[in-house]
Amino acid sequence: MAVTGLSLWIALVFAAACAGASTPDAYDVVWDTPSRDSSGSMPLGNGDIGINVWVEQDGDLLLYIGKTDAWSENARLLKLGRVRVKLSPNPFVEGAPFRQVLRLSEGAVTISAGKGPAETRLRVWVDANHPVVRVEAEKDEPFEMTVSLEVWRMAERQLTGKELFSAYGLDGAPHPVFVMPDTVLANTGDRIAWCHRNERSIWRETLELQGMGKWAESAADPLLHRTFGGAIRGEGFVAKGPMLVQSRKPARQHRVAVYCLTAQTPSADAWLEQLEKSVAETERTDWRQASSAQKEWWREFWQRSWIRVSGDKDAEVVSRGYALQRFISACGGRGAFPVKFNGSIFTVDAREKDMEFDADFRAWGGPYWFQNTRLIYWPMLASGDFEMMRPLFRMFADALPFAKARTPIYFGHEGAFFPETMYFWGAYANDNYGWNREGKHVSQVDNTYIRWHWEGQLELLALMIDYYVHTMDDVFLRDDLLPMAEGVLAFFDRHYGRDIEGRLLFKPAQALETWQNVVNPLPEIAGLRSVLDGLLALPDGKVSEAQRAAWAKLRGEIPPLPMREAGGVRVLSPAQEILGPKANSENPELYAIFPFRLYGVGKADLELGRGTFEKRLVKGNNGWRQDDTQAAFLGLAEQARRYVSRRFANKNPGSRFPAFWGPNFDWIPDQDHGCNGEMALQTMLLQAEGKKIRLFPAWPRAWDVEFKLHAPHRTTIEARLRNGKVERLKVDPPERKADVEVLPAQ
Repeated sequence: MAVTGLSLWIALVFAAACAGASTPDAYDVVWDTPSRDSSGSMPLGNGDIGINVWVEQDGDLLLYIGKTDAWSENARLLKLGRVRVKLSPNPFVEGAPFRQVLRLSEGAVTISAGKGPAETRLRVWVDANHPVVRVEAEKDEPFEMTVSLEVWRMAERQLTGKELFSAYGLDGAPHPVFVMPDTVLANTGDRIAWCHRNERSIWRETLELQGMGKWAESAADPLLHRTFGGAIRGEGFVAKGPMLVQSRKPARQHRVAVYCLTAQTPSADAWLEQLEKSVAETERTDWRQASSAQKEWWREFWQRSWIRVSGDKDAEVVSRGYALQRFISACGGRGAFPVKFNGSIFTVDAREKDMEFDADFRAWGGPYWFQNTRLIYWPMLASGDFEMMRPLFRMFADALPFAKARTPIYFGHEGAFFPETMYFWGAYANDNYGWNREGKHVSQVDNTYIRWHWEGQLELLALMIDYYVHTMDDVFLRDDLLPMAEGVLAFFDRHYGRDIEGRLLFKPAQALETWQNVVNPLPEIAGLRSVLDGLLALPDGKVSEAQRAAWAKLRGEIPPLPMREAGGVRVLSPAQEILGPKANSENPELYAIFPFRLYGVGKADLELGRGTFEKRLVKGNNGWRQDDTQAAFLGLAEQARRYVSRRFANKNPGSRFPAFWGPNFDWIPDQDHGCNGEMALQTMLLQAEGKKIRLFPAWPRAWDVEFKLHAPHRTTIEARLRNGKVERLKVDPPERKADVEVLPAQ
């Protein structure tokens, strides 16, 4: 890997600082040699369509294309395909000058190869405002371009062995699991087209297995006839066979576009007709106008928020990691579905010992794990990337009717519950639920790691409350937050009995995946406290008196947080009683620090929180582990600095791109890992509760910083700290400055 030499890196950092804090140019990724294969790719995206871009040694430009809604018949999130761009004469010959740059400020990859009149210049980008991938190439001398589609799903193929892991939920199915082939459509004129169409679906089988067959009779299958693919068309190009377009004649400039579409249609022909309309709609915008709008979108994105740290080598690594992870989230965060924690839409070919996997493979498959998915979304609050949070909320809102219908069937009472691991429509992954139902109640879940794991829906509410407090979006409050709160809180109210003192008794229960048989787990107790306090703090006139009364009643029935003694120190406990062995490596007691923020800087019993953190059983700051964020909430600046530095330096060794983390516990690129780092860095700089904003609550004096972050009540904070002193502080709106407390760097 050649990201840039140290001297050039320092020069870029200095130039960016002079140009303004919002400029991300210092973190552009620069390579001076082509790559071996897709493991040497750079990510690009427009929020829904994502591509991996690489140039092969002595070869061609290649693109893997992914999309957030490309769900197969088995609920696997697949690639749309691979595109190969071949230039003649070939500029990528061994030994020729080469430079490939990920330009963050404009969301594009530029490539130059060759020298003098033979130099070829390319620009690849995914249009921020249209469903299209664009490739531009130019040269002082005429040249030819050929663009070919490459598909690997050419025939029906059974998934077996380790590869079946990518169809998680079907691993133990009583029938084989097949990958179905793509279809290359009739191609004429200047374009080629292809698609993958789901002529079957696991949706009905899943619902019938899980006791929801009647629901399936009146609901729409979200997988059946889902069709995804695209068309490739170039200006002055002609189709040369079913999978290739070629420039009609040599020219000094060529432009090619890959138009992408996912839709549920009655036939492949209907999908193709819809694709043609989308192509025509997109082409009504001039290419030059589209390029200008693309740059404007990314300019606004980078001006919205930034963090730039300096002071030592670790600081620069942290700054780069923060910027690159935020970029990756933006590339995949505005689609129809939430970001997949296990690779987003940027999975590539992979090798594991003696196995080779294609780019459709991802460990843990297509279902969503809430404990992993949430970590992608918490840092979007402080960065102000609110529109990227809506796909998460939308998925749960769409699944809410299903969850409400399931609860009385499973438990005989009202409310709504969501499993920890679920398909996007709300059902359990079948492996977790259990294929063999003989003698089992419909509510019995075989997988003990998630059997009673319902804390996630409380954290979802906490995240939604914070979203509302940041945006003050009353439509979101009315249409999204309050209906979700009504369903989830009804579940907790009615599902659990009361003890002799009239308090909720969580039994049977578990504390995350780690303690699978407990009484009164801390995450649920802390979560209910946090959520109900947040709801009760909503402005007058936004909720009814009946809602307030119900919330206050439930708030009064919450048991105290469980405690224990550890080495003579009183600390928080994972649960009031632990009845089984430890089964995973989480610290449930720390959920009172994050995500539910009952203990921290400026709050009561800070030392209790710190003591609990010190006595935690599991220590780590990779993947979904949150030691760096929790240290930041507790004001432990040096520990937070050390942890976040290690996190952002810990990339996947087999990937060339410096922010392709993992696999850790998941897959490559691991979204939990980088997003946890984002959140930790933000929390070191800013913590807010109610109207109070605390700056630098866990900031090390050894680091200088300038940043722009978002706080509750539509507030933004811009600040610059040098040598432990605040040189600049801007609060918008200005009247919120009275609520800001500046704490000393440590």
